[in-house]
Amino acid sequence: MSTANDWNADIIAEFRANQGRVGGPFEGAPVVLVHHRGRKTGQDRVSPMMYLLDEEDPDTIYVFASKAGAPTNPDWYYNLVTAGKAEIERGTEQYPVSVVEVTGDDRDRIYAEQGSRYPGFAEYAEKTAGIRTIPVLALRRG
Repeated sequence: MSTANDWNADIIAEFRANQGRVGGPFEGAPVVLVHHRGRKTGQDRVSPMMYLLDEEDPDTIYVFASKAGAPTNPDWYYNLVTAGKAEIERGTEQYPVSVVEVTGDDRDRIYAEQGSRYPGFAEYAEKTAGIRTIPVLALRRG
């Protein structure tokens, strides 16, 4: 039986074998590997995520705690917010980032842009309407 961990492991291996590019459902989409530490377990984790580049600041990307429209936030969201920092693999680069949650109008604008580029994100927002607002995190180099 395949698990989410197996699926992530396959994406991570493909990402690293292809200079940051993956196929399947992520074909052509910007994907980043986010390294974080479990806030409860202390275990190191790597989570593949689609991202949106900040067009005014190439050192900032946005990730979305969509969890495919589930009613709860993904564990990685809490790990990143708690730590306030992480490390990412983007393309062939690996570097540290600060983590800041984006709120209000900025969050809404950024999420709407991601939803217009990748309709699955708009569907996730519909699934969570009235249950939770999908968080947006800014990951800034440095």
